[in-house]
Amino acid sequence: MVSFVLTVLGDDRPGLVDSLAAAVAAHGGNWERSQMARLGGKFAGVVQVNVPNAAAAALQAELATLSDGGLLQVRIDPAGAAPDAPGARFVLSLVGTDRPGLVHSVSSALAEIGASIEELDTATSDAPMSGGVLFEATIAVVLPVGVTVSAVRSRLEALADRLMVDIDVVS
Repeated sequence: MVSFVLTVLGDDRPGLVDSLAAAVAAHGGNWERSQMARLGGKFAGVVQVNVPNAAAAALQAELATLSDGGLLQVRIDPAGAAPDAPGARFVLSLVGTDRPGLVHSVSSALAEIGASIEELDTATSDAPMSGGVLFEATIAVVLPVGVTVSAVRSRLEALADRLMVDIDVVS
């Protein structure tokens, strides 16, 4: 088996995921993991698939026809066998009034201590009480060996005060 990471982008319409899934299934492939969403009228995603070695070239060719047909832009990359990071893991939640720079502020604070962001999910919504826009983020973090969650928690609390947002370590 060979593993690929597919990056996909297309104008949102019914059947995009089905056309991609059909191509993978037609070549004996297995859909392992994915993150997909409708963003700004586009449908975007990242998918990890496994396919038998003998079918890999045919799958790549079929995915190229999807892209050439204007249905979807598909980028195909071999998946790496990255080992799991050995440090402590946690998930943090951020909620506050939306404004430019929130993700940069949090990602910079995490990068300064050598933390790795494994997953990042963000969204905005109307804040009914204030009439503004609410920003929410859920971030899965892996710390370097020797850095504790409690040490990071105090740093994040200071950042939350400075940014006037709520940041909670949820697990």
